[in-house]
Amino acid sequence: MQKLSVTMETSCCRMDDGMKIQLVSAIHLQEVELQDKPADKQQGSDKADQTFTVEDAVETIGFGRFHILLFVIMGSSNIVEAMEIMLLAVVSPEIRCEWRLDDWQVALVSTMVFLGFMVCGVLGGYVADRYGRWKVVFGGFIWSAYFSLLTSFAPSYGWFIFLRSMVGCGVAGVSQGFVLKTEFIPAKHRAFLLPLATIFWMTGSMLIIILGMLVVPTLGWRWMIRISVTPSVVLIFLFKFIPESARYNVSAGNVDAAVQTLQRIARMNRSSLPPGRLVEPAVTERGSWRTLLNSSFRRTSILLWYSWFVASFSYYGSVLSSSELLEKNLLCVTNPDREHQVKHRHEDGLCYCIPFAFDDYQTLLISCLGEIALVPLNIGLLNIFGRKMSLTVLQLIAAIFFMLINICTTMFGFTVLLFLLRSLVSMNFNVVYIYTAEVYPTSARSLGMGFCTSFSRIGGMIAPFIAQVLMSRSVFLALSPFSVACLLCALGNFLLPIETRGRALLVRNASPSTF
Repeated sequence: MQKLSVTMETSCCRMDDGMKIQLVSAIHLQEVELQDKPADKQQGSDKADQTFTVEDAVETIGFGRFHILLFVIMGSSNIVEAMEIMLLAVVSPEIRCEWRLDDWQVALVSTMVFLGFMVCGVLGGYVADRYGRWKVVFGGFIWSAYFSLLTSFAPSYGWFIFLRSMVGCGVAGVSQGFVLKTEFIPAKHRAFLLPLATIFWMTGSMLIIILGMLVVPTLGWRWMIRISVTPSVVLIFLFKFIPESARYNVSAGNVDAAVQTLQRIARMNRSSLPPGRLVEPAVTERGSWRTLLNSSFRRTSILLWYSWFVASFSYYGSVLSSSELLEKNLLCVTNPDREHQVKHRHEDGLCYCIPFAFDDYQTLLISCLGEIALVPLNIGLLNIFGRKMSLTVLQLIAAIFFMLINICTTMFGFTVLLFLLRSLVSMNFNVVYIYTAEVYPTSARSLGMGFCTSFSRIGGMIAPFIAQVLMSRSVFLALSPFSVACLLCALGNFLLPIETRGRALLVRNASPSTF
């Protein structure tokens, strides 16, 4: 019994010692935790204090799969726009023949399309800055596809020009897709990716010419228009994969939507957002024309409006001039074949029905290839010399080539001249698009683009009356205004006060010293 008692006392002492050791360990662990917690809170506090902007997020995420999807879908919108505009050059001989139209009536068709574009360009820009880019572009797809389809059922010339003006209004909305696309692309990739969008415009131009070549001689121009609506219908369904601009959402105060969009892009690109939280103050004055004419942007806006006027004037002047020269056989060709000896204007009156020959379609196709032939040169100019100098050089050379069209040469020589001219005016149009999207702040970017595209459509409205009406009387007099306009525009581009190469996109208005 005594032995058992001693054993129990020893066990109790050991248990007490073990409990003491556990108790001391627990107290020590608690002290360590208490010491660590302030540090953890400090780290969490530092992380919470970190902030980033949309520009930081776009640059951090970088280029990836989302941008490829964006490039393909939004680039395809250029296919739709090009098909609707180039359709005018292909369908002109057919409606002239069907409704016995004079030159001014054919020119009025193009003018009405650009009138619709001009009116809805400013309206679309305002709506895009106030209510979002996505809604305007998507609505433009539906609007242009619907009225383009109705055009194919036009019973008369009056209905035809009215419906085409409605198509122009829809295309104005589609053109806002360039702003939406630009706002997602990192700064160092814009000079490379945005010029490549010319490929899609060229594709649309070539598609409508090929449709004209295959469908018009057999089924007629009405079926050509119906088939040409197909890309718009396809894009309506694909456009759901493109989100609203994060820059717009932030400017509208919808930060949560912007974060969700940026997180989605980061996941697709297998990247991540910068540490911290997205912080940018909302912009109360969005879509205000006063921003375009304040002290920071007044000179830029005025010069840009003229630059856009000339960009459209010269581009559509080259397109419609080539169509008229081929249709009416007005070229000074040293080796004309029998088809090119048939003239539009005779002593007895006008010959209304001179359809495009296969060679004419072929020449138009080759000239369309000129729109991408010099894209590598365009990218080099943008990255080495910047936007301003690129615009200046391109307009100067275009002025020279407009006058070279007057010389007598072979059909092959004319095709080469037309090829190079289309390259130059297309490159210029592309650069002025890029510059405009980069120079204005997010609060007025779409409105600025809308104003610029509206001024460009004034050039598009005037171009048909020179290229399609004056051309019948004098090729030299018709081409001279395009050359002079390009020359003056080159001087204006040189005087632009802001260079945007490598510059981050502005969120709101900045003081002149920023530049």
